[in-house]
Amino acid sequence: MSPHATKVLAFDLDGTLTQHKSPLSPEYSGLLCRLGEKYTLLMVGAGSCVRIFKQMKRFPITIIGNYGMQYATVKEETPHNRLILERDNRVEVDKELAVSRADALRRKLGYTSYQGDTIEIHESGMLTFPILGTEAPIQDKLSYDPDRTKRREVYAQVVDMFPEYKVYVGGSSSFDIVPHPYAKLYALDLYCRAGGLTHEEILYFGDDYGLGGNDEDVYLSDVPFQCIDDYRTIPEYFKKLL
Repeated sequence: MSPHATKVLAFDLDGTLTQHKSPLSPEYSGLLCRLGEKYTLLMVGAGSCVRIFKQMKRFPITIIGNYGMQYATVKEETPHNRLILERDNRVEVDKELAVSRADALRRKLGYTSYQGDTIEIHESGMLTFPILGTEAPIQDKLSYDPDRTKRREVYAQVVDMFPEYKVYVGGSSSFDIVPHPYAKLYALDLYCRAGGLTHEEILYFGDDYGLGGNDEDVYLSDVPFQCIDDYRTIPEYFKKLL
């Protein structure tokens, strides 16, 4: 795709612009500022807008959070930029059913040893199924499934257990379970309709485009997609757009 057709640069965060749950670096912040002079910048995240805003060190960028359940803009103010949450959709969860499904899934897959809660139920209505439990040590989580192979092997069984949700291989040792119809492509469609844009006018950068990845639906669509397999390489692509 020619960069001259591009109006919006859209980004995943973890693994694309930053290391997992690490702050945006000054180098990347500077590059984004330069890109912002030519393009509209958009963050399309799996996490909440507040979490993304803090991780990006309050960088002024429009944020889609929670797979489209949230939408926020940033007002540039001194001494700190301010996040304005403009959409915050929530879905009611049958908590008893969610826990019973998680317990059944653990028995079926052999994930019966865990620390903390069996499932995390977020205020938004999203769920997190943490294979090691909500209170497992961070090092155990990071070392459990770094290449996502273990989770992709059982992905279809998790999908079957939560039929009214979209399921993603999330974090380092968990599954994100998101109410229909929320997804990154759905969120981009809403954004395009609101702004009078076409898919061809967006260039999306993402790392999680394999089976069950939260960028997979965008990758498989007609949205121009730049695969990022190592967040440290993204400046190479930025320089071509400047």
